[in-house]
Amino acid sequence: MDISTYTSLLALEAPGWGTALLKGTLTTLEISLGAFLAGIGIGLCCALGKLNGSRTLAPVLDLYTTVVRAIPELILIVALYYAGTDSLNALLNALSFESVEINGFATAILVLGIVQGAYATEVIRGAILAIPTGQIEAGKAFGMPATMRFRRIILPAMMPTALPGLSNLWASVTKDSALIAVLGYQELAMITKLAASNTKYYFFFFCTAALIYLVITLCSNSVFDSLERRFRRGQVRVG
Repeated sequence: MDISTYTSLLALEAPGWGTALLKGTLTTLEISLGAFLAGIGIGLCCALGKLNGSRTLAPVLDLYTTVVRAIPELILIVALYYAGTDSLNALLNALSFESVEINGFATAILVLGIVQGAYATEVIRGAILAIPTGQIEAGKAFGMPATMRFRRIILPAMMPTALPGLSNLWASVTKDSALIAVLGYQELAMITKLAASNTKYYFFFFCTAALIYLVITLCSNSVFDSLERRFRRGQVRVG
């Protein structure tokens, strides 16, 4: 098969699949970014909750992070999607409201965000614990309220330690977004499967999808490396 055949398969006009793959890539990035930000938000709240030392809250958060990290993501995604939908509709029916159809895009972000949140919790908690206690105590001595201590001391100090772990979580969520295909939502993995099954060029389309994921990862690594250099500016390098 010559190169013109491959070019026609990726053409932006029909019967090429170029436009569909681009839309699938954009959807994957949107889902990944939404889930990543949701996971950071959940992880930050849970990490602060764990470090708060509450005897009632800490065991609940420990259970959440342990269960989510112990169960495979595919099982969690399917369980949260169907169980969550059924539970919500059951509650609405009990309150005499009509059942609702859950938006696939929002569900994908929420489910992946819950999964990411468990991992982000431990990344952020470890980064906060790595901050020298004296810095936080100095903020208290100066009379800084908790929100100011977090904004001026904890957040800048934890970012250099947290960024490598958050970078890994971003790489993970871009790959986990492919699991949303089991719910029937059309992102890059689903579009690739459809293109391959319709044209019978399985190897070509799956290699193309792998290349797209690789490009996303390489570009993302550059962004996180730049952020890490920015937050480590002024720090003394060891070794």
